[in-house]
Amino acid sequence: MHGYATPHRDETLATPGGLLDLLHVASVVLDADGRIALWSPAMEQLLGYSAREALRQRADTLLVAPENRPRARELFSQVRAGARWAGVFPLRCRDGGERAVEFRTMRLLDSEGKPHLLGLAADAMTVRGVERDLALSHSLVNQTPVGIAVFDTDLRWIGVNPALERMNGLPESALVGRRIGEVLPDLDVEAIEARMRHVLETGRSLLDQHTVGHTAADTQARTYSESYHRIEDTGGRVLGLAMAVLDVTERQQAAAEVAEARRRLAVIADAGARIGTTLDLDQTARELADVAVPHVADLAAVDLLESVVALGTVTPVIGDSPAEFRALALAVAPGHPSDVIRAADPVGELATHRASRIITRCVRRARPILVERVDERSMGRIARDESAARAFLAAGVHSYLALPLVARGSVLGTLSLYRTLNERPFDDQDRVLASELAARAAICIDNARLYGRERATALTLQRSLLPTTPARREGLDIVARYRPALSDVGGDWYDVLPLGPGRTGLVVGDVMGKGVQAAAIMGQLSSAARALARLDLEPAELLRHLDDIAGPLGDAIATCVYGVCDLNRGTCTLSSAGHLPPILATGDGTAHLVDVPGGVPLGVGGVDFGTVEVDLAPGSLLALYTDGLVENRADPIDTGLATLTRFLRSPSGTSLEQTGDALLNALRPQPDDDVALLLVRVRAPA
Repeated sequence: MHGYATPHRDETLATPGGLLDLLHVASVVLDADGRIALWSPAMEQLLGYSAREALRQRADTLLVAPENRPRARELFSQVRAGARWAGVFPLRCRDGGERAVEFRTMRLLDSEGKPHLLGLAADAMTVRGVERDLALSHSLVNQTPVGIAVFDTDLRWIGVNPALERMNGLPESALVGRRIGEVLPDLDVEAIEARMRHVLETGRSLLDQHTVGHTAADTQARTYSESYHRIEDTGGRVLGLAMAVLDVTERQQAAAEVAEARRRLAVIADAGARIGTTLDLDQTARELADVAVPHVADLAAVDLLESVVALGTVTPVIGDSPAEFRALALAVAPGHPSDVIRAADPVGELATHRASRIITRCVRRARPILVERVDERSMGRIARDESAARAFLAAGVHSYLALPLVARGSVLGTLSLYRTLNERPFDDQDRVLASELAARAAICIDNARLYGRERATALTLQRSLLPTTPARREGLDIVARYRPALSDVGGDWYDVLPLGPGRTGLVVGDVMGKGVQAAAIMGQLSSAARALARLDLEPAELLRHLDDIAGPLGDAIATCVYGVCDLNRGTCTLSSAGHLPPILATGDGTAHLVDVPGGVPLGVGGVDFGTVEVDLAPGSLLALYTDGLVENRADPIDTGLATLTRFLRSPSGTSLEQTGDALLNALRPQPDDDVALLLVRVRAPA
């Protein structure tokens, strides 16, 4: 790095505290006889002799040890003859010690032509230290990969090192004396010079300041990290500014890639937490669309094959045949016009798409299809019709990505992604991320499909096994209700059994477990209870036989309550196998739990069942039910029992049918467990 300055600036910079002061340069003048004629104060500091002690003394006698005097006299003769000499020579100090002194010597002539010798001297160790510092600075400046520049207080280049010459693509000679904007106009000159002025004015350094632009060395924009430092002399006078520059383009790109990778991992983690929270097909599709927007796209649509939605089966799309889809979910980033929402297939509606449409090709090939730049022609294969294509284009759709939802080797549908607000088109990294989301969601959707199919089968079996309950029996009004759980179907059942004149059997039971197996076991126990009731057995004995039957059914355990209403006697005899107690409401507005002797569930075996008999007066209401009616995760079961009891004290509605509906809607409008309910009211005599 070379210096640059005008003569005026040289004069200005020649102030105390410079390099000569750092070296403590001293001067001495010898006359033609080798006597000391002039002795500077710096020489006194260097050797300890005052001017009074040194002047008019022979230099070789005063300052040179005897063994070095021949060499000193030889050098003196050479310089007196006109030669110059520079080097290190040992001199004696006033304290008797010896010091190595570096000299620069030359001959001077007075007005009479007599020769004198001028010696400029400095401590040799001090000189060596300064030389080392200068050499180190030069080496660092010229060999470091960091670009270094020096500016004067007018923000003009004074010098640059080779690294910055390479970054700038210009030699130092093209920069010196000029300002940054004059030679590198494609940098953010205004910001750079504002920082430089701030450092010059305040003296506070600025570190790692980023600038984006390009120099003569590269036409592509690059990122530079700059640090600014004010330069002052030992007296505190501002001399200029130093700037260190690093090209951090690759580092910035690597950091951006790491940040993007972290963002993608966060999106995948978010998808794992938000997709598949339920086994509901529609909900899972909505969760997928909501994760895709705005993490990946501005508009996302989830369309499943109609066979998956309607039948729970997968019908492959082959050949040139069209495909039937049902739109299950649509998510749109805020700020979109309503036209773009209407352009997408309406959620819940069935749509038939021809073989040439991208959505159909996507499920047929089971591979993502990326349209990086959407134009009118490609939009014709994306939108369902010309009107939708115009709406999409008017909304700014410029990039499209269709991904198949593949689970267990079968294509269930597609995830369609659109970009409008985000100006960057989809790329391969977006495709990889979206494919990961689609793959995770497809498993959840397939689980929901399989569960829905099994639930439909279990519910069909459950309903087919439940009896058609007569609305009236002799002297009784009867209402039965069954409400399946929103999620898993269980093994709840009820039955009304005619036993003879004036006598009716009532059964409510609950098989522990869910799904088809629980429904099948329920059917076997229900059939057995119906057959045993024909033998006119006492309630406790009937439960004992059911207990024997439940044992061989594997791990099946069920609770059950069985009662016999005998209107001839005006009583109801009840027995329970670990079931919740019935509730008896009387005509005078009271209701209470019937204390049936506790028994163990069916299938446990080895325990006798107790019996209780209650009076059934005209107008009395007896309620038998399963735990799904009164039990929830938030409250203890006693709370549900108390609520049901209070409801039956003053039942809503004028008819038993209305009472049953009102009770279910009040206590369990959307149960998380099956509910079986049997209401029996004794009619008053005509």
